Amino acid sequence: MPARGTPANTANWCATRVARLTHPSPNFGERKAGAQPSIIVIHYTAMASAEAARRALSNPETEVSAHYLIAPDGEVMSLVAEENRAWHAGAGQWGGVTDVNSHSIGIELSNDGFSPFSNRLMDALEVLLGGMRDRWAIPAQRVIAHSDLAPGRKIDPGARFDWQRLARGGHAVWPKALEAAPETFRAHAQAFGYRAEVEDDTLLHAFRLRFRPWAQGPVDGTDAGLAADLAARFPVDREGLTS
Repeated sequence: MPARGTPANTANWCATRVARLTHPSPNFGERKAGAQPSIIVIHYTAMASAEAARRALSNPETEVSAHYLIAPDGEVMSLVAEENRAWHAGAGQWGGVTDVNSHSIGIELSNDGFSPFSNRLMDALEVLLGGMRDRWAIPAQRVIAHSDLAPGRKIDPGARFDWQRLARGGHAVWPKALEAAPETFRAHAQAFGYRAEVEDDTLLHAFRLRFRPWAQGPVDGTDAGLAADLAARFPVDREGLTS
């Protein structure tokens, strides 16, 4: 385990498969039907401290967990082995995947939901993502928000999370600024991966939370253009994501 707040040690540790869990959680099971990780889901804890989150993610009464928890100082805690099914996603869908837990790795970020994410946390996250994406051949477009797979039910990692930073590092995707007819927004968003069975306003809110959190009002040509670019370059059906 790296020393707390030591980015170099943290980087070395994150870049390799974890041989021993640092904070084992009992809340896990086997991935169903032989599934392997093909999605990475980013969460925030919305709790007062990383230690409080660790206790909750390791409490059998909560029946929740994640594979990793990252503290604001950059400490990475491993709770569930990547090969196993952690209980982090809940009900939701991305592309054709309905059992997201069986197909994903969950990363919890210690953050109250309102504050900026610290640089040390983001540094550790990028190194962690690089290692696990290499191990499981997960492309950048499959690194998603909890709010992406559960529109209307979840909002994490929220409007303060820096998705553009992840995209610049090659660990997420970001749309090109285009314009398109507003009425095409839903079809393009669904082609990128968002589920069809949500209300228009809920879908728009989830999309904007990730790609345009400052925007207000009804869907417009910018929303549709961003979704169209994502659908054209990263269509989820091309990735063969199925449950």
